[in-house]
Amino acid sequence: MSLAPESDLFNLAPIAMWMEDFSEVKSLFDEWRSAGVTDIKAFLREDLARISECSKRIRVLDVNRQTLALFQAQNIDELRDNIGSVFRDDMLETHVNELAELFDGNTSFSSATVNYTLTGQRLDIQLRGSVMPGSEATLSRVLLTTEDVTALETARRAEIAQRSYAEGVFEHSPVSLWIEDFSQIKVLLDSIRSRGITDFRTFTDVHPEFVRQCMSEIRVIDVNQATLDLFGGADRLQLLQRIGDIFRGEMEKQFREQLMELWSGNIRHHREVVNYALDGSERHILLHFSVFPGYEDDWSRVQVALADITARKKAEAYLEYLGKHDVLTKLFNRAFYSEELSRLERKALRPVSVVVIDLNGLKQANDEMGHDVGDSLLRRFGEILNGAVSQPNHACRIGGDEFVVLLPGADARAAAAVVDTIHELLRINNQFYSSMPLSISCGTATSEPGEAMEAVVKRADAKMYEAKREHYERAGNDQDESSWMTRRV
Repeated sequence: MSLAPESDLFNLAPIAMWMEDFSEVKSLFDEWRSAGVTDIKAFLREDLARISECSKRIRVLDVNRQTLALFQAQNIDELRDNIGSVFRDDMLETHVNELAELFDGNTSFSSATVNYTLTGQRLDIQLRGSVMPGSEATLSRVLLTTEDVTALETARRAEIAQRSYAEGVFEHSPVSLWIEDFSQIKVLLDSIRSRGITDFRTFTDVHPEFVRQCMSEIRVIDVNQATLDLFGGADRLQLLQRIGDIFRGEMEKQFREQLMELWSGNIRHHREVVNYALDGSERHILLHFSVFPGYEDDWSRVQVALADITARKKAEAYLEYLGKHDVLTKLFNRAFYSEELSRLERKALRPVSVVVIDLNGLKQANDEMGHDVGDSLLRRFGEILNGAVSQPNHACRIGGDEFVVLLPGADARAAAAVVDTIHELLRINNQFYSSMPLSISCGTATSEPGEAMEAVVKRADAKMYEAKREHYERAGNDQDESSWMTRRV
C-alpha cells in the first residue's frame, strides 16, 4: 500500500521510515484507563505480556525502501510476516517508554532501542515517532524513523567497557600507588653521563655501590590505602619506617634494571618484581613506573603503581604444572614425556635407559569395582613411582595404565636398580593394602650407540608386553590370591 501523495518523499528518504496504525493500541489504552490504570509504566512492567499485547496490536501500514534495506527484507510482506523477529528481547523495556508517551497524550516520542534484521543481526536504533496531524484522537497514523546508530553505540559501549575496566583496576583492585621523588637519582645519573660513561651496565657491574646509593636517594612522598593493605602496614608511618622489610632480597638487582630503563630514557616502563609484606610473606608485583607529565626534566614527581599478581603467578605455576603433570598420579604426563623424549634425542648424553610399565588388572578393577577403585590404584602407583624416581630421571603416565620412566645417563645396571626399587616400594605398599594388591608388568631397555630413542622405547615396550603375557599365563594357571585383579582379564 502506498501513502500518496507523500509516498515519493517517503520512499526516497535516506533514513528508515515506518507508517504504523496504533488505533488498536489506543483502544486497549482506553480499556485500561476505564479499569483505573494511571501509572502506565508500572502497569506494563508488572506484566511484560501487556507490552507484547500492545506490540501485537500495532499494524504496519507502509515502510520505505531504506527500511527494507536496513532490515534485509525483500518486500513489506516479508517484513510484516517476520515482524516478531525484528522487535524482540531488548526492545521490550524501551517500548514501555514509547507506549507511556502515547498513553499520556503526547504526540511525539524518541528513544534508543534495539531491533534485529531478518537474518538476526542486532541493530542499535535511534527511534523517533510522531502522530500524524488529524490522527491524534485515534492514533491511526504514526510515523516512525529508525536510524541505525549501531556503529556509534558499539564505540560507546567499547568506551564504557574500557573506562569500567580502568576504574576497576584503579578503584576496586588492590593496586598500590606510591608518589615518589626521583630527582636526586636523575642528578646522579646525569653526573655519571657527564663523566663520559656510555656503558651503564658495565659501570654498575664495576660499581654496585652506585645502585645502592640511588636506592637510598628515593624519597617516598605518599602512599595510598591499597599500599597499606597490600603490605600489611597499620599506617603510613609504620610502612615507611619498615620500608627495608618490603624492598629486600632481589630488590637491588631489580632496581638496577629499573635504572637501566631510566638511563635509556624510558621514563614510563613496567616490570615484574618481588617484594615482601611486613609479615614476611612474598608478593609478586607488576610494577608500573611513570614520571608525571611536566616533571620530565627533574623527575621530582613519579608514580609507581604496584599491582599484586601473586594469585596470578600461583595460577600460572599451577597451569604450568597441569600442562606437564597428570593430576591423578602427580606424575609427568604424556605431553611432557613426548617433549622430554625429543630433548633426549637431541642431546649427546648416552646411554639412556627406558622402563615401560603397565598396571595389571586395571580394566577389571574398573569394570568390577568402579572407576573410583581404579583411580585409587593409579594414585597408589603414582606415589610409588614418585618415591622411586627422582631428577634427573622422570616418571610419566602416558596412558590409562601405561607408565614410562626415562633415565638419562643410566646404563642397564642403573636401570635395573631403579626397577628393583619400584618393586620393593610396590611390595611395601601392598602390605598396607593386602585386599587390593597392585601388580605391574615392566620392560627395560638401554640405548645402543647410534640408536634412536624411539627404538629404545619400542624395545622396552616389547619386553613389557612379554612380561605381561607371562604374568597372565601364570595368573591363569596358578590363580594366586595376590593376583585377583588379573583374573578373567
